[in-house]
Amino acid sequence: MRDTVATVRPDLLAAVIDLVGEDPFARVHDSTRFAQPAIFCASLAGWTQLRDRVDPIALAGHSLGELSALAAAGALDDHDALRLVVLRGLLMDVAGAASGGGTMLAVLGATPAQAAALAARHGVSLANDNAPGHVVLSGDPAALKAARNDARGSGLRAVGLDVSGAFHSAQMQHAVIPFREALAEVDVRRPDIPVMSCATAQPFRDPREELADALVAPVRWRQTMTALAAAGAGTFVDAGPGAMLAKFAPRCVPAAAAASLDLLLATPDPTPA
Repeated sequence: MRDTVATVRPDLLAAVIDLVGEDPFARVHDSTRFAQPAIFCASLAGWTQLRDRVDPIALAGHSLGELSALAAAGALDDHDALRLVVLRGLLMDVAGAASGGGTMLAVLGATPAQAAALAARHGVSLANDNAPGHVVLSGDPAALKAARNDARGSGLRAVGLDVSGAFHSAQMQHAVIPFREALAEVDVRRPDIPVMSCATAQPFRDPREELADALVAPVRWRQTMTALAAAGAGTFVDAGPGAMLAKFAPRCVPAAAAASLDLLLATPDPTPA
């Protein structure tokens, strides 16, 4: 990730090191306060490489990716968005520690209704509905361990995620107000391209409020993909690091085509999206 940012968006690399106080790419696995700025910079570097090769009808981002999408669409200045991301990562890290620590559990093969029932039984949150058969729970580690055993007893696969907090759960509540206050200080413009909120599966109406509220709301990625397809999207391009969202796309919209950043950059002809 770092090499691409250094080559494509050296301004962001210099800015993120200054804002974080050190190179977040060197500690991306240590905490969300390092991972979020690094992922954001990599995502915008990816968009910089792709923007002349695609003609999107809309943009969307998964959780943190909403800020990347809003910046890519011109609704947020890149460096304003980076400052928000650095703050977001720090606030979420502090909120998680203040709540006693938490983690996340992917429940594979479950329907949203099964996952919701599992979450209710164990006092955890349904954090992500990523794709059919891929739902993520978030909360206290002991409660998630019990939920994992419960899920496996029902014939479902349940896999702990390597994350540093119980994201999109009540453990993030303490981050909401200070993040909303920071958002109020940032200029938000009308986007050049519509941007979908993954909390509502609809275009953003009030990014300041919706981005703050999303910290404790579930990510409705499956519904967001379905809404994009209904709006006319037939090809989904993942501009961020990795290819997980590109893998989710055809599971959410079976008729859709999907491409990762690396795959599209290796393709000579521009691809509509």
